[in-house]
Amino acid sequence: MGLFDFFKKKETAPAAQEALEKGLEKTKEGFLSKITKAVAGKSTVDDDVLDNLEEVLVTSDVGVTTTLKIIDRIQARVAKDKYLSTSELNHLLRDEIQLLLAENNSNDFRNFEYGDHNPYVIMVVGVNGVGKTTTIGKLAHKLRAENLNVVLGAADTFRAAAVEQIKLWGERVGVRVVAQAMGSDPASVAFDTLQSAVANKEDVVIIDTAGRLHNKVGLMNELGKIKNVMQKVVPNAPHEILLVLDGSTGQNAFEQCKQFTEATDVNALAITKLDGTAKGGVVIGISDQFKIPVKYIGVGEKMDDLQLFDKKDFVNGLFD
Repeated sequence: MGLFDFFKKKETAPAAQEALEKGLEKTKEGFLSKITKAVAGKSTVDDDVLDNLEEVLVTSDVGVTTTLKIIDRIQARVAKDKYLSTSELNHLLRDEIQLLLAENNSNDFRNFEYGDHNPYVIMVVGVNGVGKTTTIGKLAHKLRAENLNVVLGAADTFRAAAVEQIKLWGERVGVRVVAQAMGSDPASVAFDTLQSAVANKEDVVIIDTAGRLHNKVGLMNELGKIKNVMQKVVPNAPHEILLVLDGSTGQNAFEQCKQFTEATDVNALAITKLDGTAKGGVVIGISDQFKIPVKYIGVGEKMDDLQLFDKKDFVNGLFD
């Protein structure tokens, strides 16, 4: 059993599903209304409907590459079945998006196993303003609620408010924070955090990093140094490099994902602020283009509104 198996039951609870559906309301309303217009006056899925559907997906921030892939698959189904009614289009689109997410490793979390690590180390990356600190705090709360010992490392030492924000979240959720003075070496903070976590036999370490999109070489060197220093304390750390993206920024999120995946070995995504945007399609496109699993999504401002990603629940939230 993996370290985080305790999440399995909670994320399928009615309250979590209700929060997800509410958080996706704006995306769903825009998505379904556009599809309705795309098929207006049509009884079968023809070239015009497919052209209209292509426009719907692109304007929902699914992305051109992923949109064309979905359209090609639907086109193949139409050619195979010969006659496909527009009333079947929603079901077909739902199926194809779920399949796409499955192919891109965005599993339902209850089918995803973590290895047993002690401690389990998460390094969080992302630009300022995407909800990185809030995501760290909410994730710490989620872990702490399951009686896991969590420690936060305030390794974003370049932004004046960053360390204080992490400290506030630590107080709020009841977890320990390791910090140094403003301008300290981020790798030194990470090293101290892991050393103390090992000494205190804590379960999970979450390391914040600077939210700057400086040049790729600088970013790569900095993150690489932090990783190398952590591995002196915990071999193979970090076990998870979590990139936080703001879902409301649409195509900008694609560019940020490109920059960070080129700079470091991102292996998990958290997409935030989905409740305030109609651009939830970005979840589908980013997952497809970068082949990195979406692990967490933010669907509200409450402490419990950071949810583990479940592709079936997500797609149902768009179509139901």
